Amino acid sequence: MNTANKLTVLRVILIPVFILLMLLPFRGHMVASLIVFIFASLTDTLDGIIARRCNQITNFGKFADPLADKLLVTAALLIFVQWGQIPAWAAFIVVAREFAVTALRLVAVGEGTVIAAGISGKVKTAATLVLFCLMMTPLHDRFVIPGVMTVDTLGWLLILAVTVWSGADYFIHFNGKFHMK
Repeated sequence: MNTANKLTVLRVILIPVFILLMLLPFRGHMVASLIVFIFASLTDTLDGIIARRCNQITNFGKFADPLADKLLVTAALLIFVQWGQIPAWAAFIVVAREFAVTALRLVAVGEGTVIAAGISGKVKTAATLVLFCLMMTPLHDRFVIPGVMTVDTLGWLLILAVTVWSGADYFIHFNGKFHMK
């Protein structure tokens, strides 16, 4: 297993650590969970850089990297729903997009094509990870528009917007490229 793939596997291993830190009621748990989340998020950037620069792009990485991202995002998303920071219907749309793009990838594999993460998927992932980091800070319940919109609300609205855009982009880009039987 190459270095890029090891970083992807590390990201998956860090997910239960992140969940545990988020849910344990000890002083400083948010700081610790934020540090783990940021570190796990940075492995996404780092594994991509290493894979491209060191010619370590593999089919495993093309599948495992987006899967690791989905698992990390879903873990945070479900905790935020549990805590009331994101409405369940918005989380459903995010998860539905992930299932839909994964289904598209599976159809592509059946046709002999691997769909690597596109730019819209990378923007969606980066924006989501950054906004989740903000939602883990003490600023999360501060108003960005007095009495109307908190950092949490702005965060999930932006996440929803890039999620829908990215999902549509994948389906528009790959529409008609496969012979669905």
